[in-house]
Amino acid sequence: MSALEAAGALHVLMTADAVGGVWQYALDLAAGLRAHGVRTTIAVLGPAPSMDQRAMAEAAGAEVVVTGLPLDWTASNQAEVKEASHAVARLAAQVRPDLVHLNTPALAADAPFDVPVVAVCHSCVATWWQAVKDGPLPKDFLWRTDLVRRGYAAASRLMAPTLAFAQATAEIYGLAQAPAVVRNGRRDLQGQTRPQDRTFVFTAGRLWDEGKNFAAIDRVAARLSVPVLAAGPLQGPNGVRIEAHHAEPLGRLSDDDVARYLGKQPIFLSTALYEPFGLAVLEAAQAGCALVLTDIPTFRELWEGAALFVDPRDESEAAAAIERLVQDPDARAALGRAARKRAESYSVEAMTEGVLRVYRSVLAGTQHESSLEGAAA
Repeated sequence: MSALEAAGALHVLMTADAVGGVWQYALDLAAGLRAHGVRTTIAVLGPAPSMDQRAMAEAAGAEVVVTGLPLDWTASNQAEVKEASHAVARLAAQVRPDLVHLNTPALAADAPFDVPVVAVCHSCVATWWQAVKDGPLPKDFLWRTDLVRRGYAAASRLMAPTLAFAQATAEIYGLAQAPAVVRNGRRDLQGQTRPQDRTFVFTAGRLWDEGKNFAAIDRVAARLSVPVLAAGPLQGPNGVRIEAHHAEPLGRLSDDDVARYLGKQPIFLSTALYEPFGLAVLEAAQAGCALVLTDIPTFRELWEGAALFVDPRDESEAAAAIERLVQDPDARAALGRAARKRAESYSVEAMTEGVLRVYRSVLAGTQHESSLEGAAA
């Protein structure tokens, strides 16, 4: 612990949104930082958090400021993002943090922050497009990508949740130094484990996001002898919507509800084409669920030896892998134990310590010896 932390003097202003995994990341990190004497103020952009999300923030000990500002990926033009960045800078001037932690790096492009800025590369439209689509970036993505590029350049330090994503980010944006790799962590949802006699498949996330490839899960569901339950919204804040024809949609669930489903130890399926980390996978692994994941670099990096991997565009392969696990309870249980063991590596404390190392180096005006903070699985 640094002298600054020991004195309880470190105050971080962190941006977040309540739409996806960044919310869980921010609150788990805030709780972890609090254990080190660090105070966190969370500025929420995009839709306001729900009542259960506000309760989560209170439990994490974070002060929440709902800004009503647009997210960079839902803003209609560059001026809206610039206005949001200046509003966050004004908030920073009011709350006077020692450091600004941007989970939306584009906000650093035009904001006049007078304290060091750490930015996290959680995702971006350029890497999303590379993984999900073909051809050149559409016009609407070009200005967003330019904002992110300038935000990366303006930040004092960058972090990414996996080595694969750090390398992809460095390549696309031409970074001289890859982001420091600080693996995400997730608090254990602590649901009671009650394996069911009847197996089912479970998935969770922003189902409307084409990168999650829920359409493939829906098609896989039509091939299976067991039901597929899908937690998460079918419509996004950007107006994108997807339908469920064979899987059973559950809507957005609270953490407690997700824990109840995972406690039954279903087979967890992700057919994502793009997933810089995947907190939903980690939650399933913590519960001891057998994992069936698409064979993409980030999942391989995190779960090699603790999951079954399938082609993201081959529903028959995914269905066959799931049916084998349905018919073989011992193999399913063994895979679940391997996933739970691996999940121990991705703890909130490990994430917090990695982030604190980055904070300290920035506040001290030094660089890391390596960009691979916490990269060893």
